[in-house]
Amino acid sequence: MDEQLKLEKKVTRRSFLKMMGGLGLAGITANIGTGVANAAQNGSGQGWLPEQYQSAGTWPTQVRGRIPISPNNPSITRDNKKCILCGQCLEVCQNTQTVFGHYDLPIVDDIVCINCGQCALWCPTAAITECDDTAKVMQAIQDPDKYVIVQTAPATRVALGEEFGLEPGTFVMGQQVAGLKRLGFDSVFDTNFTADLTILEEATELIKRIKGDIKKPLPQFTSCSPGWVKFCEYFYPDLFPNMSTCKSPQQMLGALAKTYFAKQKGIAPEKIYSVAIMPCTAKKFEIQRPEMNSSGHYWDKSSLRDMDAVLTTRELARMLKQKNIDLPSLPEEKYDPLLGEGTGGALIFGATGGVMEAAVRGAYFFITEQQPPAGLLKLTPVRGLEGVKEAAVDVPGVGTVKVAVCHGMKNGRKVLDAVRKGEAPYHFIEFMSCPGGCIGGGGQPRSAVPPSDEVRMKRIASIYQADARMKHREAHENAEVLKLYQDFLEHPMSHLAEELLHTKYTDRGKRFNQLKA
Repeated sequence: MDEQLKLEKKVTRRSFLKMMGGLGLAGITANIGTGVANAAQNGSGQGWLPEQYQSAGTWPTQVRGRIPISPNNPSITRDNKKCILCGQCLEVCQNTQTVFGHYDLPIVDDIVCINCGQCALWCPTAAITECDDTAKVMQAIQDPDKYVIVQTAPATRVALGEEFGLEPGTFVMGQQVAGLKRLGFDSVFDTNFTADLTILEEATELIKRIKGDIKKPLPQFTSCSPGWVKFCEYFYPDLFPNMSTCKSPQQMLGALAKTYFAKQKGIAPEKIYSVAIMPCTAKKFEIQRPEMNSSGHYWDKSSLRDMDAVLTTRELARMLKQKNIDLPSLPEEKYDPLLGEGTGGALIFGATGGVMEAAVRGAYFFITEQQPPAGLLKLTPVRGLEGVKEAAVDVPGVGTVKVAVCHGMKNGRKVLDAVRKGEAPYHFIEFMSCPGGCIGGGGQPRSAVPPSDEVRMKRIASIYQADARMKHREAHENAEVLKLYQDFLEHPMSHLAEELLHTKYTDRGKRFNQLKA
């Protein structure tokens, strides 16, 4: 029996199919979906595919290949034993994200990847997954010398429930907070807090550009999607001046947790271990960017990083299940204070068009010192799943502000090419790397493979419904954010705000030869 078990463990899909081909059953194995041809009848040896011998197979091959993944990729990994070479990862990377196939070889020093994780979402066998960081987070939670905090992105609260059998879009914010506290996190914060902060900083930057107070071009680009940012660094580095310098909400909270929160609570910043629950695999790459160490500069501690770990929605679900925590049965709990308050404008960051809609609300208030009209609290033209969306907003004292929204980098390329040609009549453009925005991130539950528009729309609808229910829907109404400015940052784009909340970008365009369209 032991010998039989050993034998079974050694038999892989590839060796099994090769064996079947040797038995003359290649026609049967071809129907399984790999297209193995009997090498013998091609006058060749015992190879895996006839192409090894420069000879055509006799059956139509179903093997399309797969994307290259660096062994050092911090976001995604592949289990080769599960890979069936179906090519779905190539499909999404090349045709939806326009990354693979849009550069020439040789590459200089890394495998081109924007870390978006859409390949993991499309992979039908889960051969490609996020890099699993659950063990190191649990180790930190169990360390008595660490104060472990966690933040949750807006899009996770409308998707996590799917991992527990709930309908797509089920709003589980309170249960998610409760689950995180039962896992042992010392403080649970809301990324919506710094989404509101992003709105104030980004809207201020936009107004300064429009008025000419800072010499940077229009349109201004959003900068909260790390997959989009890296895409721009690879393919459009000449447009860096258009990119907002604002960090993503995740990174803003990471910097503030080890400065503002640490000071308020009297906790040594090096004892704080900061975790984020994100719908996005690119966030795992983002925390490793060298410039994301503002808290280290603040305290003059070179080894101090702003963030320590990122878990996807799927990883959090696995942790909860491992601890036998049944999410749907948990009573709702609230986020912890100081970094835990958010508005409706922050919540809609999770949907394509949401960042733009929230920023327009904020910009209108800053310019006019009046509450935005009802139409700006439901900016319909930038909602929905159309690839590129446009809107025009009349702002007293400024005139008509034109905005655009795109999601999925194939759509992003269209807009970016128009900007390069001087044919983009916009003041502000939102880019999201993933179709549907963060609700369709590469770390979200695989409710369908790939996730259907029906699933995306249910998640988006849940976010907008929650926004409509909230008492405060604009960033300037967030009392905790106002206190942060009063006690620590002074005002948007102050010297300290620039140090902690803003960043710079890296030209990656010289690392390969870009193919011309």
